[in-house]
Amino acid sequence: MSTGSAKPKGSIPELVIRPEYEVSDIAQAKTGDVARKLSLVERIWNINGVRKAVILLSLVATWQGYTVGFDVEPLMLPSFLVSLTTLYNALFHGDLIYKVWFSVKVLLIGYSAGLILAALLILWATANRFGSDFIAMATAMFNPLPAIALLPLAMLWFGLGTASLVFVLIHSVLWAVALSTHSGFENVSHTLRMIGRNYGLKGILYVLKILVPAALPSILAGMKIGWAFAWRTLIGAELVFGASSGSGGLGWYIFESSQNIDTDGVFAGLFMVILFGIVVENVVFRNIELRTVNRWGMQR
Repeated sequence: MSTGSAKPKGSIPELVIRPEYEVSDIAQAKTGDVARKLSLVERIWNINGVRKAVILLSLVATWQGYTVGFDVEPLMLPSFLVSLTTLYNALFHGDLIYKVWFSVKVLLIGYSAGLILAALLILWATANRFGSDFIAMATAMFNPLPAIALLPLAMLWFGLGTASLVFVLIHSVLWAVALSTHSGFENVSHTLRMIGRNYGLKGILYVLKILVPAALPSILAGMKIGWAFAWRTLIGAELVFGASSGSGGLGWYIFESSQNIDTDGVFAGLFMVILFGIVVENVVFRNIELRTVNRWGMQR
């Protein structure tokens, strides 16, 4: 058995009294860099667009360096500068700009129709428990279903035309937006709900003034997902059945270029698909977020 100065089990350790430190002259006190002036490089790097531009330019430099440095066959993978030249000629000396406008016009019609139908479903689900159950069941059934799989039925029902494209675009947008919005509404706190009821808000006013602002991050996320699904579906649909009514869109341009073994033209069309996506994501949706959820402190 051990003896001596061993402390019994469970004893309270001795308190350590730290000496006080006092600075009488406040000018000598040092608290570290609470705030400091950023350098020019740091201020530039803090700009969101600059960081994204650096990423984009890095990818472009890698592509150009790989094709030139390893002498890649242009038919398999043209260089970035060659593809960019082809895009310029197709836009300003060809008919690519008209094909892009055709696709954008169809996209706006389908996307707007999908948003309107999603809003009607959400209003129904907000006012009625059966409507909420319907959205939950319908999104579980149709959201995993690829819109391009409905294209044969759309062609059978509506023929080879804009109506078929609009049908598959509505399917792409409707369920993604409805699911995100419905989930956002369900996550609104009970405190905000009670505030709205105390003010006597009911129906559409209750949805617009309480639920929509509180669930706006989820709504915007659904809108971004919906537009991306719609854009991909539109390009894929045009690749499948091509032109409608004698005119085709951006997907049809890519298909024609591939059939003519014009790899430069294929990459020019892909450039437009990517460019449109970058503009919508970083100009349209980004500005909406900065003026709403970021300003309200709901998103960083």
